[in-house]
Amino acid sequence: MDVAALKSAARAAIVIPAVFALADEVIQQPQTSIFAAFGSFAILVLTDFAGPARSRLAAYAGLACAGAVFITVGTLCSRNPSLAAGVMAIVGFGVLFSGVLGGYFAAASTGAILTFVLPVTIPAPNSAIPDRLEGWGLATGAGITAAMLLWPPSRRADLQRRSARALRAVADLVDSERERFGERARAAREAVDDLGRRVLGTQHRPTGPTGPMAALASLPDELDWLLSVLAPSPEAPPLELACTEEGEAIAATAAVLRASAERLDGRDGRPDFARLDAGQDAVARALVRRLPELPGGGRDDAVPEVLDPPFRIREAAYSARQVARYALVATGADAHEPERPDPAEPSPARLALEATEQIAVEHASVRSVWFRNSVRGAAGLAIAVYVAQRTGLQHSFWVVLGTLSVLRSNALATGSSIVSALAGTAVGIVIGALLVLGIGTHEAVLWGVLPVAILLAAYAPRAISFAAGQAGFTVTLFVLFNIIQPVGWRVGLIRIEDVAIGFAISLGVGLLFWPRGAAALLREDLAAAYARGADYVVATARQLIEAVDVDDAHRAARAADAALHRLDDAFRQYLAERSATEVNVESVGAMVGGAARVRRSAQSLAKLGRMADGGTRLERCGENLDGELHALQSWYVSLGYALVNERPVAPPHIRDADGRRRLLTCVRDAARGRDEATVRSALVLLWASQHLDNLWNLESHIGAVVGASRRRVAGTSS
Repeated sequence: MDVAALKSAARAAIVIPAVFALADEVIQQPQTSIFAAFGSFAILVLTDFAGPARSRLAAYAGLACAGAVFITVGTLCSRNPSLAAGVMAIVGFGVLFSGVLGGYFAAASTGAILTFVLPVTIPAPNSAIPDRLEGWGLATGAGITAAMLLWPPSRRADLQRRSARALRAVADLVDSERERFGERARAAREAVDDLGRRVLGTQHRPTGPTGPMAALASLPDELDWLLSVLAPSPEAPPLELACTEEGEAIAATAAVLRASAERLDGRDGRPDFARLDAGQDAVARALVRRLPELPGGGRDDAVPEVLDPPFRIREAAYSARQVARYALVATGADAHEPERPDPAEPSPARLALEATEQIAVEHASVRSVWFRNSVRGAAGLAIAVYVAQRTGLQHSFWVVLGTLSVLRSNALATGSSIVSALAGTAVGIVIGALLVLGIGTHEAVLWGVLPVAILLAAYAPRAISFAAGQAGFTVTLFVLFNIIQPVGWRVGLIRIEDVAIGFAISLGVGLLFWPRGAAALLREDLAAAYARGADYVVATARQLIEAVDVDDAHRAARAADAALHRLDDAFRQYLAERSATEVNVESVGAMVGGAARVRRSAQSLAKLGRMADGGTRLERCGENLDGELHALQSWYVSLGYALVNERPVAPPHIRDADGRRRLLTCVRDAARGRDEATVRSALVLLWASQHLDNLWNLESHIGAVVGASRRRVAGTSS
């Protein structure tokens, strides 16, 4: 049983009948009654804000204000079909597209649209506006109070507990003894994957670029990166520690992760950043001391054997620092670190503003799933309003609600929704008709049945199925309208006529506007994310090699972020459609994760550059990375081409062995007898080479995933 859904439904079953009774029996104004009933439904059933209480209250207040504006404008437009349809298109697109800015905007979209659909499809004089706003005021006052005080959602607390569990599993792996390393690697991978599925299961991107929910949602990706460093596979051997400094850094990393888990569990855990920083610096200094004494001849892999443990320790420590900052933000603590300020990092307010602006700009394109769905939804709603107004259908707002309820992102998914909706509506009509025939004109019994009907209508869509929700909604309609104006079972015929027209409009719009949905767009976004991520890797690597314009790396970073955001949204939309597709969801998830890992490698390279002295560059040595960089970039671009055109993925590129050998010789020579700044620059180049090694290994993994996915699809279709 979905306890959260049951609590939410019970809250609606208690509050909506009470608000409706106050409007219908005390105020006795039909316009007030209908807007009080459906307004309460919009607040308590169609809208569910998660997060801190203050943020939720602000979101509900924003929805209340927007609803008041929409009710006023909708009433003013309600007597002119052309004007009503035109304004519906503008409002529909604006509300749906605003969801790209965050989860609160997306979660409020259906409820906000209802506050415009209801007045614009029930023609009324301007004098009706105060009565309608009075009903909306009753609904928002009672609904917001109930949502804030009566069984508030605990999703954030649940995510925090799951996050804490994943952090402990990873911490156990970090300082695991050799005998249990494989066992703990598998346990950590299972915990991180479970957390990722939980976060990915959210309907919308978590609200805000820097808020608590966004911080929680960022944890799975960061932990996945940390695991890829420590244990690329459960069979990978544990780290071979070469000195006490490396052991202390490992202990500090595990301690920071456990302290972060304590914070997420509600205790006063305090990550020790000072110890973590000291451990990292000690590892780097120890390696700097050993680097000049490495043999100048012999095996070419002598340096990588020495470099690998400190490289992985450094990456794990940096990742643990980021995990701790996410944990602090998620629990409302101050994540600022005055002891290590970063002058290049803007203020949180500026970061939030820039991120919001960037997200809006990057999705203003036909390649964005948000843009496509907003255009499709606005067109469907506008057509539905025009048809409903022109035909003069009774309760014509059900035409528009029918359109909105089944309009999905491709024609096939819309068709599946129509079948489910019609089946649910038919069942609801039968049940509702039997209830009305059995109850007759006994109004008191109808009032007694109303809370039960609302409970079913609110609980069924989340816990049972879409069709069950349609059935519950139809039963609620029967009871509600027979209280307002007893018409018996005939209200069911009105309902089925109106929603059938709405369903037909949905199907037509789905066929006209991007009927293939998110599946094709997902392949294009995968290609773009890999290509822009590879560009970002090249740009940051060039910064390590020579003093290039920092703006080049910043532009590459913005492009990579934008591509990954579009990919994330397309993947979420794809998951919503997956019942109508054949592609293996786990394989697609692995490909999306691979794109995120390419970008994360570039971010790590950017942080690596801070180790070297700003004026010290070993350009002659760094030039030996050029061949490998270009080969990597070419492979990931060709991967995108193969995904878009459904061609075989090329095997991993041939390593530039000569360039690697020259790099090792050059940095060994540069490190001998030189100052510490030069040695650090040499170390940075070698660690950059390690990042390129990891990206080369990722090529094999992604190629295998794509091949396995296509074989599975071929086997399913044969």
